[in-house]
Amino acid sequence: MAPAIQAENLVKTFGDVRALDGVSLDVPEGTVLGLLGPNGAGKTTTVRVLTTLLRPDSGRAVVAGVDVLKHPNRVRSLIGLSGQYAAVDEYLTGFENLTMVGELYQMRTRDAKARALELLEWFNLTEAKDRTAKTYSGGMRRRLDLAAALVVRPPVMFLDEPTTGLDPRNRLALWEVIETLVEQGTTLLLTTQYLEEADRLAHDIAVVDHGRVIARGTADQLKAQIGGERIEVVVHDPGLVTDAVAALSGYALGEPAVEKNTRRITVPVSGGARVLADAIRELDGRGIEIDDIGLRRPTLDDVFLTLTGHVAEAVEEDNGGASKGRGRGRGKTGGDDADGAGDGQEPDQQQAVTAGTER
Repeated sequence: MAPAIQAENLVKTFGDVRALDGVSLDVPEGTVLGLLGPNGAGKTTTVRVLTTLLRPDSGRAVVAGVDVLKHPNRVRSLIGLSGQYAAVDEYLTGFENLTMVGELYQMRTRDAKARALELLEWFNLTEAKDRTAKTYSGGMRRRLDLAAALVVRPPVMFLDEPTTGLDPRNRLALWEVIETLVEQGTTLLLTTQYLEEADRLAHDIAVVDHGRVIARGTADQLKAQIGGERIEVVVHDPGLVTDAVAALSGYALGEPAVEKNTRRITVPVSGGARVLADAIRELDGRGIEIDDIGLRRPTLDDVFLTLTGHVAEAVEEDNGGASKGRGRGRGKTGGDDADGAGDGQEPDQQQAVTAGTER
């Protein structure tokens, strides 16, 4: 079976900045690929190429069996896109926003209204359906934005950091919606900074840095690749942090990480509870008092620090600030137009894939 999303050697430059440097990936039908990476890694640029908002300098992309560069309008009719920032009209109500999107897709007004009501109920927005979107909380706007991407039940979805900035309750609610979509057969490419999000939602994960895919596998495989366990210690006396690092270095499989302001030391290890007990005895034997100690699995920062050499940030700004992910791939227009992919335009100039969806 052919992948629902496939990219081969995508290259995109903005002046001297090489945002994509040969990105290749594939997403089997009915699965979720989590695309992870730090700021400027190329995640949003990849999404914008695959959703026809950017034309790559070279490479090939196919979505839902359709060539993205040759038939961009056909691709747009088959995808949903929710960017990093909620692209809703602040002066329309939630109901009016969703109805408008349906009509832009050339749905009958009656059908668009019926679909809007259905989505408002699904996203727990029925009570707020007659309020203008500018009165919505951040979580409500995010849900409305995702609902708008689902008006025509697209077989392929692109979600660009959909839960960044949401509180845990709203994040969990969106996760449940995404899981339901996948159960119904939707193929999904998800960019995220949260390993726990990828852990729960993604069948497979690709780590991107400097415009390249540098690692791929399940969350467990990536964690194992960088060392499956960490001892984390908080030293009571700031003056003994260096001594504690020396005491733990004999158990470390890599360079210990030290946060001086919190007196926290993180050491990659193997051996589970046994090595933790040995480390506690070592520290006690050297008279080093600790406030906290524990054994845990790697976090997202651990993965990024090992694979990319720096810590992940909470908000994506692709190389040179060129791509912010504000467009939405929702419009459906007439014939295919190979030039419709935005050749030569900067990403922020492409606020929507068709004139009809521009707000």
